[in-house]
Amino acid sequence: MIINVCSVWVDDQAKALRFYTEVLGFVKKTDVPLGDGHSWLTVVSPAHPDGVELLLEPDAHPASKQFKAAIVADGIPFTSFAVADVQQEYDRMTALGVVFTRPPTVMGPVTTAVFDDTCGNLIQITHMN
Repeated sequence: MIINVCSVWVDDQAKALRFYTEVLGFVKKTDVPLGDGHSWLTVVSPAHPDGVELLLEPDAHPASKQFKAAIVADGIPFTSFAVADVQQEYDRMTALGVVFTRPPTVMGPVTTAVFDDTCGNLIQITHMN
């Protein structure tokens, strides 16, 4: 068994696609219209185009909006992405206007940072020290 798709709830799929591709550097993998202006819209790492897909899932269900608001209010990242160097990504993304809620922080064997994905989520980046 392998993980093939993970989801992140987004408030606007077009905005999310721009952020996740143009800022974070993922590439669009799948875009299948589902009606109501929504799509099965996934992105992947260009380093692993056949790897795990990240579904940019509409947060249309009321529970998803409540959940997102609650974990953001508590400062909890929805998911985490591995990077080669957190400080380098922090510097690159900050220059692009990304807002971080936690700057690079050494936490034992890892360094992490948390940013706002502009779609209602906090996302963590991390690397092993």
